[in-house]
Order: sequence, then C-alpha cells, then structure tokens
Amino acid sequence: MKKTYTGGCHCGAVRFEADIDLSLGTLRCTCSICTSTRFWPAIVATDAFRLIEGESELSEQMLDTRNSHYIVCRHCSVRSFGVGHSPETGESAYGVNVTCLDDVDLDDLASSPISYVDGHRGTWHVARTAIGI
Repeated sequence: MKKTYTGGCHCGAVRFEADIDLSLGTLRCTCSICTSTRFWPAIVATDAFRLIEGESELSEQMLDTRNSHYIVCRHCSVRSFGVGHSPETGESAYGVNVTCLDDVDLDDLASSPISYVDGHRGTWHVARTAIGI
C-alpha cells in the first residue's frame, strides 16, 4: 500500500516527501559506495518524489560511470536520496534511503522484501532475493 512519507538528512537542512509502497520492496547494492554508506533505497517514480526544502544545501557527486548521481547534504554529508538513470530504458527514478524516513513503521520496513543488486560487478539490472550473488 502506497503511503506518503517525509524524510531528510541528519541535520534537517534537506527535507523531502515521497509516495512509497514498501510492500514492493527495497534494494541493497553491493558497490563500495552503497555498502560503505549503508544506502538502503526504495525506488520511487520521479512524479512521486518532492523536495520540500534544501535544494541549495545539496551537493551532487558523480563518483563513477554508473549513471547515478550521489546527492548529499553539504552540511552533514547524508545521502537521503539519489537519482538513477536506467541505461536500458532511459528512465529516471529516485532512490529514497528508507533509513532517512520520518516515522516509518518498523513492521512495514521489516516485512518489505529486499532485492540485492550486484553493483560491485556492474550488473544492477539483475536483482536477486538472496545475498549469494
């Protein structure tokens, strides 16, 4: 069931709102930046994400050629969301870090299926439901 969540960075300079259906699942990526920062996104359509405040407080980083932009708060360096572009479809989507959501129901989060993507080897398009990738 889709719900509207609010969230933001650690210091509160960046705030957003997103319509997310946690029953559809979340992702865990094995690339070094996602594992190092514990980024745990739910994928959200571009029309289901709204930046409420803090656009001027964001810093965009392109750390590699993965077609993903790493957007962090310039004050606390938290990546509460990111923007990804699929090379296969050309479509864009937001990856909202579920750990940055306000008042997320822990039961909803715990029951949300996790798909693992192998960013370490660059095969994001092949999601798996087990860690043994």
